[in-house]
Amino acid sequence: MAPSLDGLVLAPVADRSAGQVGTRTRFAYHEQDGAIWAEYRGGDIVRGHLVGTHAGDRLDFRYVQLRTDGSTACGHCVSTVVELPDGRVRLEETWEWESGPGSGTSVVEQVVAHAP
Repeated sequence: MAPSLDGLVLAPVADRSAGQVGTRTRFAYHEQDGAIWAEYRGGDIVRGHLVGTHAGDRLDFRYVQLRTDGSTACGHCVSTVVELPDGRVRLEETWEWESGPGSGTSVVEQVVAHAP
């Protein structure tokens, strides 16, 4: 069974085109009884939300976001949860916009706060 995402903060490992998530975007995940949800913001995203399910090592969710230019977008994503050798979590994602054309892949990884 893949680790729980509850309480984890994840960030993309690479930037995407304008209007999409980038390395400055942070996802704050929550999980309970197979349900997942997250709030995200940063970079070109003012506010975003996702909601879906976590079964085994698979996430299946829908997302909606407000961009800095005032536009909105929504889509669908399926991710594989991978535990990295250092114990952090990586999500290997395949996504598609539902509000317009476009699809792709991305990777987000757990952000670990460093002690001062």
